[in-house]
Amino acid sequence: MARRLRTVGLEYTDSAPILLVFAAEVSAAPDVVYRALADDVTSWPSWFTAVTRATPTDGGAGREVRLRGGVRFRETVVAAEPGERYAYRVDETNAPGLRALLEEWRLTADGTGTRVQWTFAADGTGPFRAVLGIARLGMGRSFRDAVRRLDGRLTAPAA
Repeated sequence: MARRLRTVGLEYTDSAPILLVFAAEVSAAPDVVYRALADDVTSWPSWFTAVTRATPTDGGAGREVRLRGGVRFRETVVAAEPGERYAYRVDETNAPGLRALLEEWRLTADGTGTRVQWTFAADGTGPFRAVLGIARLGMGRSFRDAVRRLDGRLTAPAA
């Protein structure tokens, strides 16, 4: 059953009890990366293998996301700044122990490519925090693998 989480805004990245930040480089320009994140939501499973389904809702103002293992999120987009930032908060989930979650994708031009930074700002119960502490390395690896696959997808020659 879905549980409602605490409503947080962009400032949560400054105060969240759990803050994980990962970064990687891609060859594509920031506007191209942004479109893949924000406009082509349904393609997320093709490059972020932890995601099994992603669907825009409310005309793009929200998303429904399913992860491997059956975790589900109902999200609200809180920042959509083309070429710069895409962020969303989780409003409802079936993940045990989670109290609040905001994810922010920052895009910064880096030569002809983009530096992609993913911030995972969360709060949860003691057991949730412990599990997330253990999962940190795996989350970082999953992020880097996803960005590498996204880069390949965005820079592949058109068929």
